[in-house]
Amino acid sequence: MRQVPYYLIIGNGRMARHFRHYLSLLGITSSQWNRSESPTLLKEFAQKATHILVLINDNAIEPFITKYLQDFPAIKVHFSGSLVSEKAYGVHPLMTFNTSLYTLDKYLSVSFVVDATAPPFETLLPGLSNQHVTLAPEHKAKYHAICVLGGNFSCLLWQKFFTTLESEFHLPAEIGHAYLRQQMENLLTDHSLAFAGPLVRGDVATIQKNFDALEGDPFQHIYQDFVEVYNFIKEKK
Repeated sequence: MRQVPYYLIIGNGRMARHFRHYLSLLGITSSQWNRSESPTLLKEFAQKATHILVLINDNAIEPFITKYLQDFPAIKVHFSGSLVSEKAYGVHPLMTFNTSLYTLDKYLSVSFVVDATAPPFETLLPGLSNQHVTLAPEHKAKYHAICVLGGNFSCLLWQKFFTTLESEFHLPAEIGHAYLRQQMENLLTDHSLAFAGPLVRGDVATIQKNFDALEGDPFQHIYQDFVEVYNFIKEKK
């Protein structure tokens, strides 16, 4: 008979709150502990746990396990996209998590990237049916770098777009929502054909006007870097 999992979630950040909510939607028992609570309570939870999810800052994961968890037999898992550790298995949810909790369907849509050297996904996160893939540990640093480029850094660009509409041109940010949605749809339909604009057209005059208009703006450097990256990629094709 398969063992019923009992999860202990370490941490109180977005990821910890989201994952505990996900487990509750699945009807899976869990406890949660954070560093503002007593070590005695942590020990009580850890003794009962079959799985301990260490959902804290990357640089704190290994020291925390060494100090508090190494004597407990529970399977230990972290969700870092870049950390490779002998103290816990890496299982990275390829998703961004905001301050609002999600629906069950959204959680079920999350794909997990598992260390190729780890046990099967069903052993690491029993009770979850999410899509999952494996990745060799030597690829994790670059994998996480492209996650940051695609997700976090693109967010900076869209924040720049919306805040400039509002603060400089006194236009409502909502007028750009359809543009963002269509760009996202184009990427999902065929990411290889989603890129458009003056670089694709080879419109040197417009590119120069764009660059000049950003004089004194730190994003001018980003614009120039993207032009150089695009030209480099184009030359390699």
